[in-house]
Amino acid sequence: MSVRRGAVAVALVACFSLVPGGPSAQAPGPATAAPPKLVVLLVADQMRTDYLDRHGAEFTGGFKRFMTDGAWFRESAYPYLGTVTCPGHATIGTGAFPYRHGFILNEWVDRQTAVVRGCTRDLSVQILTYGPLPGTAAGESPKDLLVKTLADQIREGARGRVVTLSMKPRSAIALAGREADAVVWFDDRGGWATSTHYTAAPVPFIQEFVTANPHTADVGKVWDRALDVAKYRNDDDAPGERAPSGWTRVFPHPLAPSGTVDAGFHARWKASPFGDEYLGRMAAAAADALKLGRGEGTDFLGVSFSTLDSVGHAFGPASHEVQDIVIRLDRTIGRLLDHLDATVGRSNYVVAFTSDHGVAPIPEQTPGGGRQASKDILAAINGALAPLLGPGQYAVTAYTDIYLAAGVADLLKKDRTARLAVLNALRALPGVTHAFTADELRHSGARSSSDPVKRAAALSYQRERSGDIIIAPREYWILSSAATTHGTHHSYDQRVPVIFYGAGVRSGAYASAASPADVAPTLAALARVRFNRLDGRALADAIAK
Repeated sequence: MSVRRGAVAVALVACFSLVPGGPSAQAPGPATAAPPKLVVLLVADQMRTDYLDRHGAEFTGGFKRFMTDGAWFRESAYPYLGTVTCPGHATIGTGAFPYRHGFILNEWVDRQTAVVRGCTRDLSVQILTYGPLPGTAAGESPKDLLVKTLADQIREGARGRVVTLSMKPRSAIALAGREADAVVWFDDRGGWATSTHYTAAPVPFIQEFVTANPHTADVGKVWDRALDVAKYRNDDDAPGERAPSGWTRVFPHPLAPSGTVDAGFHARWKASPFGDEYLGRMAAAAADALKLGRGEGTDFLGVSFSTLDSVGHAFGPASHEVQDIVIRLDRTIGRLLDHLDATVGRSNYVVAFTSDHGVAPIPEQTPGGGRQASKDILAAINGALAPLLGPGQYAVTAYTDIYLAAGVADLLKKDRTARLAVLNALRALPGVTHAFTADELRHSGARSSSDPVKRAAALSYQRERSGDIIIAPREYWILSSAATTHGTHHSYDQRVPVIFYGAGVRSGAYASAASPADVAPTLAALARVRFNRLDGRALADAIAK
């Protein structure tokens, strides 16, 4: 592959300086060959960009195709702080950053009810399941997504059909947007589900597939390495790994140690490569059932593979388990592409591959790494306010966002001494480097600040939903009891792949700056569908002239 070199630092400034601008309509690209009839958006949850370089020699399927024949933007990164699943998928799906699309984190504190709520939680709708499941679950919808997705605009302007699939509701919903023919996820109670926001009854072709292919048929399977153990780097049992219940920290991993289908089986199945493989087969079945890419309009198929995230949180990015998931996902995506080649035709579809965020190394495996407990964060705030307000509980946290009790935010605005006391108490914690008040982040100038950390926090800040104080963790420190996590401005969380492949794509490896917000506008340009550009831009290098 050729590498188009450039001044990456200058390109980053040029790319991200577009952020403060308003929306604009992006017209279809130049008419050369017929545009693809199917847009495919593939997301691998928690896929760091270095995984492609690390395992390139082992790839034989989809990743090999992407790296060999795709347009690969090697310097791609999220520019914002809240690098977690919901904002990542919304950014990919809409071409906007969190300050604009509104999905700031996986969950935030609802200021009207003082309740922590999920980004797609919606009590006005109900969950529909593809088979009986125990108990009940709260509804899910895109009602709090503030801008349209690419899929929305394809459905409206190009008369296309839309299908999105994932293990997580927030992933499937953020890719789909407001309307779709099928939006499906795996319910934690142990089966497939959708929402009455999208359909009044289970979608027939999904129901047919789920009935004919029960995931419980995998009950006797054992997850072991796909390759010889010599192909895997590092130790299989490393410090800090925290295996899910029923598994040890070493291979092999049986899905049902007791031989029965229970809640533990469902959780382990989701955290195994068999979950990704099932999603790949479901995606192929959906393309066949709706004849995606073979109708009059331009169709959209979005698949978010979630297993890597579950495995990465438990075993860490250096583990044999993460390496194996990446190797197997290459094969799963390869099979899906082979199926589309045979049924849609290679010249009739275009693919984008990216991720919603990366992940930190496990602190126990990292010199200088550590954990900052949320109780210590709250204690620092309460201690700083005690001389003014007396002993009390004055805040709650949603990872990097801190929500203050009624009246406390107003006090900090008026009283500079109190404000500095709280901010300095937070900055004095070993795992925290920066703390910003909402007032510092809410104006548009903060999104173009010369301070990269302040700028990252501002791009994640949304006035009605974000916290009163935003903190930035120290490098290699996490605010979690999991083996490891993400959600910071550090490169291991921000840097993810952005690759385009298929019809109309000019292959190559490019050093020009890019972000996942560029995925939707670039796909729109490749498919020649009208798209209202927000923060992202169409990456001209990816488009064949």
